[in-house]
Amino acid sequence: MRHLGGIHGTGVLKGGGKTLARVVYDFDGFLRKPGEVIGSGEIRMPPDTLRQVFGREDLHLLTGDGRLLRLRFSEKHLPAASDAAHVDIAGDLPPQSEWRH
Repeated sequence: MRHLGGIHGTGVLKGGGKTLARVVYDFDGFLRKPGEVIGSGEIRMPPDTLRQVFGREDLHLLTGDGRLLRLRFSEKHLPAASDAAHVDIAGDLPPQSEWRH
């Protein structure tokens, strides 16, 4: 697995056909095998909203540049009053050339 770099920005968290919250994200990308890019990193949002969505499996992030990413929480427990959570991402990830080193 090779580290490609990072992407960060803002977007909208969606789930169950609804817009749930504005999100700030910071992700790292990795090349797992030729042509397969995967990622992981952190999302930030108001603590109350994060507690409501934590653990859901139907979440997507629509990034400011129009990419739709599937999110899966990689932690089993959310610390109290936390505004950040670690996630694994998949979907419409940028190609290798667009990740910043």
